[in-house]
Amino acid sequence: MALRINDEVPNLTIETDTGEIKLHDWIGDQWAIIFSHPKDFTPVCTTEFGAVAQLADEWDKRGTKVLGVSVDGVEEHKKWKVDIETAGGAKPGFPIAADHDLQISKAFDMLPAEAYLPDGRTPNDTATVRAVFIIGPDKKLKLSMVYPMNVGRNFAEVLRALDGLQTAAGRGVATPANWNVGDDVVIPTTVSDADAKEKFGDFRTVLPYLRMTKLK
Repeated sequence: MALRINDEVPNLTIETDTGEIKLHDWIGDQWAIIFSHPKDFTPVCTTEFGAVAQLADEWDKRGTKVLGVSVDGVEEHKKWKVDIETAGGAKPGFPIAADHDLQISKAFDMLPAEAYLPDGRTPNDTATVRAVFIIGPDKKLKLSMVYPMNVGRNFAEVLRALDGLQTAAGRGVATPANWNVGDDVVIPTTVSDADAKEKFGDFRTVLPYLRMTKLK
């Protein structure tokens, strides 16, 4: 079954290079991001995990935990982290889940239920395990993005999306195209003009269904 926005993510028991976790307990009352990869020691994925490691302070500022996923075992992950630190120049302090049994890939609908790992497999056998999932403190999926193997993920966009989700959830607004922190936000159509004035103060009506305001 496909995992859709606002579905609760499965509460899996996951083996990682730093020990076993129960997904919902690990998330706790924070936000979480899961980055998945088809195989260890792949070039694009190594640069991506390096970028995740460089952003450790940014995840912490946003109260967000990071979980890597790769279709290999714990020992491979431990060795790969050495390469990740070399490539990214930062220590990867986040856990990497060992998805050698494809439990996570199937539960998050990155691979079909009947998928299996053939002998002598290559990254192409699990090429669709290249997703980003942002999960809220309520354990529900808030956003997902899927990338091909030959295009690296843009982590400035992942941060921007996380900021947008947290702002929308915390302030009762929506964010427009290309929004960044500090830009004007959208007042939901469910809020009347009178309530919008009381809640946000001044706002600008662009169209009857599009009202913009600046958060204070």
